[in-house]
Amino acid sequence: MAKLSESEPRIYSYGKVACGILTHVLCVVFTVFITALAKPGTSLFSWHPFLMTLAFSLFMTEAVLLFSPHCSPIPKLSHKTKVRVHWILQCLCASCATLGLASVFYNKHLNGKPHFASWHSLVGLGTLCVVGVQSLAALPLLYHSLAKGWSLARLKRYHAASGLVTYLLGSVSLLLGICSVWFTGAVGGYTWYLAALCPALSTLVIMSQVSNTYMAKKRLVS
Repeated sequence: MAKLSESEPRIYSYGKVACGILTHVLCVVFTVFITALAKPGTSLFSWHPFLMTLAFSLFMTEAVLLFSPHCSPIPKLSHKTKVRVHWILQCLCASCATLGLASVFYNKHLNGKPHFASWHSLVGLGTLCVVGVQSLAALPLLYHSLAKGWSLARLKRYHAASGLVTYLLGSVSLLLGICSVWFTGAVGGYTWYLAALCPALSTLVIMSQVSNTYMAKKRLVS
């Protein structure tokens, strides 16, 4: 999984590897924690936090880490294979998020509560829409014949930039969910802060990976 770069100091490389492995662990631990807390299947609402966390904490994070030069879970596979696995994970992300939204929407309908009345719900809805658009916009990267008149390198840069924005929206949605009445009523004290650190630290690592990859390619072009 770990791969050290020969063009940078070893301590810096080891730090990137450690951060990448930590991100893998955090997204899994956070997903398991929310699953245990929500107990999916015990109520209609219980599916919402479970599916949303599965989508934005696990599937989306792992979809990006596939391309990490330091901690990809499938480092020996070709880039083309990684792209297809990435797209599958993003489709799973979109599917889980859609089901998660449907569950809470129907739950509020049954209980006569207003829809999209909080920042958490609005950001979550916006994130889901962006995920759908991002997945569709990635089709020319899978099927190059759809990208007529466009530079493939430019499409990749646009996809990486918009993908980072999508990931940030997903992380904000998770953090707002941690601030919700349901979560704060079940978790408090140091546990709340530890839970909030999981998506926050993962976001920092993903931001560093995407920005460093883009800057490296930019330097090569220039």
